[in-house]
Amino acid sequence: MSVARNIFADMPEQIAVTDAAADFIERISFADLPLEVIQTGKRCLLDGLGLYVAGSDHEMVEILIEEAVETGGREDALLPGRSVRVPAPMAARVLGTSGHAHDWDDTQVSNDPDHIYGLLTHPTIPPLTASIVMAQKLGGVDGRRFMLAFLTGFEVECKISEWMLPQHYQRGMHSSGTVGTFGAYVATAKLLGLSGEKLRAGFGIAASLASGIRCNFGTMTKPLHVGRACENGITAALLAARGYGADPAALDGPWGFFAVHGGGVSREKVGQQDFGSPWSILEPGVSIKPYPCGVLTHPTIDLMLRLVIDADIAPEAIESVTVHAGTNILKPIRYPIAANHLQAKFSLPAALSMIALARSAGKREFSDEFVRSNAMQAMQRRIRTELDQEIEAQGFDVMRSRITIRLADGGEVAGWADERYRGGPDNPLSDADLEAKVRSCCEGLLDRFGQDRLIQTARSIESISDAATLALLLQEPAEVVG
Repeated sequence: MSVARNIFADMPEQIAVTDAAADFIERISFADLPLEVIQTGKRCLLDGLGLYVAGSDHEMVEILIEEAVETGGREDALLPGRSVRVPAPMAARVLGTSGHAHDWDDTQVSNDPDHIYGLLTHPTIPPLTASIVMAQKLGGVDGRRFMLAFLTGFEVECKISEWMLPQHYQRGMHSSGTVGTFGAYVATAKLLGLSGEKLRAGFGIAASLASGIRCNFGTMTKPLHVGRACENGITAALLAARGYGADPAALDGPWGFFAVHGGGVSREKVGQQDFGSPWSILEPGVSIKPYPCGVLTHPTIDLMLRLVIDADIAPEAIESVTVHAGTNILKPIRYPIAANHLQAKFSLPAALSMIALARSAGKREFSDEFVRSNAMQAMQRRIRTELDQEIEAQGFDVMRSRITIRLADGGEVAGWADERYRGGPDNPLSDADLEAKVRSCCEGLLDRFGQDRLIQTARSIESISDAATLALLLQEPAEVVG
């Protein structure tokens, strides 16, 4: 037995993912991007821009802004909602956290039944944050160059997430914090024009900086995982550009990222797929969230909404609600009673209580004021989850659940969730629904004029001469003019 063998990992000796990723980054051009990739990428861009605005006044972001302002430094990029500029990595930490603050950003999906829903990453915010921040630092980055960097980072991030064995998430790592680091790194490296040894060394730096653990779900630190992924990805690229050294094949080998973080790679996938073949943003696709909470709750929320509306069930008519699901949903969605809006994002009783009380589960409902209200706290205690062995036995290739509502008059209403969940590749949000989501994100933070400018710029991103404009559009129009 080789002394170099890692007995805890299933890692082929001849794999060379780092080289393959670097080759892809070096050769890909805007002309190589399929039109459908660009079109879907613009939807993800628009969604992400709205989420930055939505998170810009969140308490967790305000704390990070205070820290960034006091730290100060090189004036590379704007802080969200502020006219203050700070060094690029710090700006990325704050902007990335803002984008994930409401847990409303898109989700990578998989055709692999081993990668159950929730195991993969939120793909847009890390490479998009890095692209926006670096466009400001570098200046003169036009829309095509910007989208190329964003989509290159998106693709590499998703392939790393898809190829890594699911033990990564099952052992407690948070993919958006770990794998997201590579998305931010690649987008930054593409804008900096890194190649050769420097590009490969940057992967090594990023691999050692990648972190995030699931015990922090339902706290301020979960969104910080994404903010740190953005910060660390940019840091890795800036250091690599200066000649900072690292292992040039850090994704591979017995002690590389795949082996140490995930126990290895899927030999079949690495053998059959390549970067850009297929493009992950199209196949298997991406889910744009209709609700600001864990995607695992979404089909059940939609079912509850349908049952309540179809039967016209008033809150006071509900005696009890039982949610039947498998461990793929019940383990990560772990709060039986949510005490605040962060816990509510990982609580089926909380999300379904919102529907029972307000027939809505949006930014307003996912607030401390609403979650802590007497009505919400009382309704949550009427709702319980139950492991369903029949659902468990069907596997985790889709999100399966059913609901039984028992009424105070002795009646009962029940149903199964739609496996073609709303927002997923098989049932995507319409352009009108996406625009409505973005406007709801911006409510109270950008006026109608500012919302219009944000939406129009995202839709015509290829034609803009300087992508740094995007950062200005996250502020009120008065700030843009000033």
